[in-house]
Formats: sequence, C-alpha cells, structure tokens
Amino acid sequence: MKHREIALSIILALAILMEQPASNAQQTGKVYRIGYLGITTSGYETDPRKCPIEGSPNWQAFIGGLRDRGYIPDQNLAFECRWTEDQDDRAAPLAAELVSLKPDILVVNGTHLVRAAKQATRSIPIIMYGVIDPVGRGLVSSLAHPGGNVTGLSDSLVEMEGKRLQFLKEIAPKVSRVAVFNRSNRPEIWRRYLDSSAQALGLTLQDYYVRGPEEFVNAFAAMTRAGEEALYVVPTGLWEMGDNPQRMVEFAAQSRLPATYQGRRFVEVGGLMSYCVDEPAIRRRIGIYVDKILNGTNPGDLPVEQPSLFKLIINLKTASALGLAIPQTLLILADEVIQ
Repeated sequence: MKHREIALSIILALAILMEQPASNAQQTGKVYRIGYLGITTSGYETDPRKCPIEGSPNWQAFIGGLRDRGYIPDQNLAFECRWTEDQDDRAAPLAAELVSLKPDILVVNGTHLVRAAKQATRSIPIIMYGVIDPVGRGLVSSLAHPGGNVTGLSDSLVEMEGKRLQFLKEIAPKVSRVAVFNRSNRPEIWRRYLDSSAQALGLTLQDYYVRGPEEFVNAFAAMTRAGEEALYVVPTGLWEMGDNPQRMVEFAAQSRLPATYQGRRFVEVGGLMSYCVDEPAIRRRIGIYVDKILNGTNPGDLPVEQPSLFKLIINLKTASALGLAIPQTLLILADEVIQ
C-alpha cells in the first residue's frame, strides 16, 4: 500500500465519518439488530444471546461508541453474538447462523471471519475490524471506495509490522537472528510485510509454526537448538486466549529471547515490548459506522479507516533481566513504561 493512497483513505474516512451529534436513534421507536461475529470472549461472562455482560475493555469501548450515537443495548439495540474460539472452520457456519437471524448489520472481527461473513451474505452490511491489509487480502476493492457490502476499520498498517522489528533491533542491537512465531494454518503473508524491513536491519528471519498452545514447548526448544536470538510474535487471536500470553512470555524468558508482542496484555505479564494500535479507540469508532449505515449510507461508499494512534509499551524489569539497556530515544517515544 503506497503512503499516498493510505493518506488519502484516512482523509476521506475522517471527512465522511466526522464526529456529529448522536442520531435520532432513540426517537424512532425501532429496535435495531446487530449480529456480532468474534474470535473469543476471553473468558468474560455472557448473556443468553452469547454476548458479553460486561466484557473486556475493547468490548466496553465498542458499546460506548454505540451509546455515543444513541444506540442503547436492550433499549433500541439488540445483539446476537457468536464466537469461533479461534477455530477457522467454525467461522462459516456461525456467519450463516447470524445471517439467518436477519440482523440490520453484522460486526465482524478478523480476516477469516470477514471472509466467512462475505460468503454468507451480499446484502447485509458488514462492518469489519481487527484486520490488516484489507485490500491485499481481498476483503474490499479499495480503502477509499470499498464497494460491496463491507467497510469498517483496519487494526494495523503494513508498515507497522516493520516498525515492530525496528524497535526490537533498537532494544537488542546485537541480535541478528529472529524467530517469527505463527499459526501453522495461517498463510505466509506476514513474511511479505517483514522481509524488506528485516533485510534493511540486517536480520535473518526463521519461521516457527504451531497448531496450538500444546506445541509451544517443542517450538521454543527448536528455537533454542537453532540459536535464535529474538522473537517476533505474529498477531493472532489464539495467543490472547486463556493463559496463552503468560505461557508464551514465560517460554520466551526461559529461552532468553527478547520478544515483541501484539498487545499490552503480554507486556503486563512480563513480555519485553509491544507496538500496537490503540484498540479501544478503534472499537469505539465502530459506532460511527453503525450510525451511518442505519441512517441510509451504503457501506460500499464508506471509506475503510486506517489507524492513526499507536502505542509503544516497554517492560523495564524484563529488559533488565535480559541484560538489555533501553535506549533513551525509545524511552522518550514509549507511551507506557512498565517498571
């Protein structure tokens, strides 16, 4: 994606999705129905419709964004939620199940789930989030003019993944070999995003794939045998489920691998660093798309919004345990430093 096209899409998105007073949703008397297809509840309690009762901070931000626009759950808004638990083969039947309930809108998290939703309906508007490179992955025709029934927000820029490698190299300048940790059923598309950055940084990348957490032990043992010097964790919903963040961080510590992760939770439990989008801010903006579509805007005419806020989070205690001194330049850039 060229910088100019990305910049244009952001400008168009912001122009169309300018913050406006909440719509008259509460005055119409209609109850709108949203079908939500997600990866995992992360252990949060759900109601009879399988939607979180309180939910994670990201879910709360999503509901908050809807409330900002005048859409109140159990008043003028009804939800039906379904969760794949990061099992890709569940996406298609769950998407079809939601479509059969005839919701006004589908809100869908993740590339595989968006594809399943697109296959299930060409008429119900789909608001996507939690995706990277939606054009390259064939989810929309373009960022500025997505076309079809899919629009929404991207959780990451392609360039951001190279930046994660750059920050890892700055923290651990002697590193030359980096293990790229990924799901075995995921395509190697990530290497396309990383290879040019790795070459510029003088890094050699080696892929390590696992089907699930039960293979963590063997994967990290293989990294040790191969002499890997650092770890780049490819973002995926599975890593955030249950105690996987804690286990992954512990294996990295045992293997003495400086590692970069996909979100704050990993750094909280002892991971070295993460560089990620401001997820709650993105979730909150879903409400703007919901409001626009429910008030008659064609989803294909709503530009896909790219993230503009990113957070660098560093764990100083972990850096010290690894014998690393964080450069002052990174400490200044960091949005949060965990002691």
